[in-house]
Amino acid sequence: MKRRTLGQGLEVSAEGLGCMGMSEFYGAGDDTESIATIHEALDSGVNFLDTADMYGPFTNERLVGQAIKGRRDEVVLATKFGNQRGEDGSRIGINGSPEYVLSACDASLERLGVDVIDLYYQHRVDRSVPIEETWGAMKSLVDAGKVRYLGISEASSETIEKATRCIPSRRCKVSTHCGHATQKTAFSRPVDASELASLPTAHLVEAFSRMRPRRVTTRRVTFEVATLDSLATRSRRTFRS
Repeated sequence: MKRRTLGQGLEVSAEGLGCMGMSEFYGAGDDTESIATIHEALDSGVNFLDTADMYGPFTNERLVGQAIKGRRDEVVLATKFGNQRGEDGSRIGINGSPEYVLSACDASLERLGVDVIDLYYQHRVDRSVPIEETWGAMKSLVDAGKVRYLGISEASSETIEKATRCIPSRRCKVSTHCGHATQKTAFSRPVDASELASLPTAHLVEAFSRMRPRRVTTRRVTFEVATLDSLATRSRRTFRS
């Protein structure tokens, strides 16, 4: 399996597994088959797993945590915060407050059953909170050893620039998650290429969501995959933040 380097040194497999559809949005899931799918992906050389606290909500992180138990060293683990939901599935709203950043990370660590998150994304930009405050809290998570790399999802180039100014480039690693946006859209203004890498994960999630639990078996899984190279120019939607 080929590898790609994101940002300042986060090495991931060229193909990644978005786990969202295993817990929500695509019908009833089957945890046994979903875990088998994750194990098959790892056995095939896929090491990049993507989840978020809002998927389920919360149940997808628990599922991924269960699947990687005993195999943590094989996984580059990404999860996200910012789309706040209640235990009953209600949507509370976008939250980028420093207090929420810290509490959300601690909750994700517990659900995933890990000591550190490899890539922690801001899932959506909270326009009511200065990005500098949100990223100041995210930086503190790196300083505390709870997170290795930071990311941001569906943000404008201006927002990305403001966020990266909050952190010393030698101490906090940064990766951007463009969602459906193209690299050109995401970086329409100058951004230090040594600190940023584009990751069109939304398309990865869409591609991998086709591996619904009802379509796989424990011993054999048919993957429908898309590489970062092939996805880089597929999207036409743009976002502002």
